[in-house]
Amino acid sequence: MKLAEALIKRADLKARIAQIISRMTENALVQEGDAPDEDMTELQALYDFSMKEMEQLIIRINKTNNETMLGDVSVAAAIAKRDCLKAKIAAYRSLKEAATKKPSRFDRYESNVNVKYVRTVDIAELQKTMDDLSRQFRELDTKIQGCNWNSDLL
Repeated sequence: MKLAEALIKRADLKARIAQIISRMTENALVQEGDAPDEDMTELQALYDFSMKEMEQLIIRINKTNNETMLGDVSVAAAIAKRDCLKAKIAAYRSLKEAATKKPSRFDRYESNVNVKYVRTVDIAELQKTMDDLSRQFRELDTKIQGCNWNSDLL
């Protein structure tokens, strides 16, 4: 099995586990005299089995990511870098939105004094930074995805 296939299987398993949890929750309490729609013992056994399967799959994915090299770094290190790039892009996007937000009518009429707002960041420079980070993210993500389809799961 390729690493990419294992990642798809993990996502499917995660969705299945969420459905089992939902089914258990729905059957946890019934009106006196009624029977639950599903047997809780069977649901719990299915949940435990699925979680064990998830645990084993995650262990294998992590092992593969740690031992597979992407250039001069492990896939795990590349994923960490990609995650940090994504977080930086989100932070700078929030900063840009805050700096370009127009005061609402309520803000302008709340006091009798006209308040002037001044940006503390250079929007053009911030946009260039975001564009560069986004390019780095896309390039790294493409390399990781390619490696995932070429690497066997350990």
